[in-house]
Amino acid sequence: MRTNNTSLKTLGPQAANLVTMLHERSRAVFRLEDVRDITGLSEVSARSFARKLVDRGVATRIKPGLYVLVPFELGRERQYPGNPLVVAREIMRGEDYYLSHATAMESHGMTTQPRLVVMVSTPKPRRSLTALGAEFRFVRCQRRHLFGLTEHWVTKQEKVRVSDLERTIIDGLKQPEHCGGVTEVAKGLWMRRQDVNVDRLVQYAKRIGVGAVGRRLGFLLETYEMAAAPALDRLRNGLTSTYVRLDPVLPAEGKRMRRWRLQLNVDPEELLAVVRTSWAMTSARLRPTRADARAAEPPSRQMHG
Repeated sequence: MRTNNTSLKTLGPQAANLVTMLHERSRAVFRLEDVRDITGLSEVSARSFARKLVDRGVATRIKPGLYVLVPFELGRERQYPGNPLVVAREIMRGEDYYLSHATAMESHGMTTQPRLVVMVSTPKPRRSLTALGAEFRFVRCQRRHLFGLTEHWVTKQEKVRVSDLERTIIDGLKQPEHCGGVTEVAKGLWMRRQDVNVDRLVQYAKRIGVGAVGRRLGFLLETYEMAAAPALDRLRNGLTSTYVRLDPVLPAEGKRMRRWRLQLNVDPEELLAVVRTSWAMTSARLRPTRADARAAEPPSRQMHG
C-alpha cells in the first residue's frame, strides 16, 4: 500500500496561489502583511488563514506575524526553522542591521565548526530571541559604525547583510566574547590571510576608534608577519600608556608587552600553535610545491616585550 506523505498538505486554490506567489517573490520567510497583500483578506481573516496553514503543516510560525514555508519534500514534517540567516533578516523587519561576529566568521569561512547562535548587530537595543531551536542574539552598535558591510547570498534567491571580511575581524577584536575569544578570531584571521586587505583592516581599526582594537590587531598582524612596518606604525601611533588584556574574556594575568600596551593573557605560543596546526593540515591535504610551502610556512618571529 502506497502512503501519500503530502496528503495532509493538499492545498486549496487560495492557499496554492499564496504559496506560488510567495515563491515567486522569494518570500519563503513571510509576514502576515504578505498574506493580506496576496489574498486581499482582512487582518483578522489573514491571521486565521495563516493559522490554518500552520495547522496543516504548510507553514511554521516563527514568532507572532512571522512564518516560514515548509518544503513539501519534507512530507509530514510540520516544524521547519528555515534558513536562520534569512529569519534574522526578517526579524529585523527593514531596520538597520548586519550579521556579525561569530555568524559573520562562519559566513566568511573563518571557522571550522558551525555556530548555533546567530549574531546580529543593530543600533537599537533588542532582547535575545529563540525560535524553533535557533537563538538570535543582538549586539548594539553605534549608527556611525554601520560601515564595512556587504550582501551575502545564502541561497539562490535570498541574501542577507553581513560584515565584510575585514570588518568581521575588527568586530571580533572589539568584542571577542561574541566569537569564542581572541584565539578564535586569530585562527580566522590566519585562515583567510591570503584574502585579507591589511590596509583596509588598519583603516577600519582607526575608524572604529577603540584603542584595544588597534592594540590587538597590531599584535596579531605582527605575530603572523602579515603587515609591513608602515601599517604597524599607523596602529601604534596614538597608543596611550594604558594596558588592556589581549583577550577580555580571560583573567587579567600574564606578562605585559610594552610595544603594544597589551597584557598577554593568551600565551603567544598558543596563537602560533593554531597557525602551525592549520599549516600542517593544509600541507597534508594539498601537498604543495616547494614554493607554495615556503609561502605558507608559519611565522617563526620571536616576540619581545
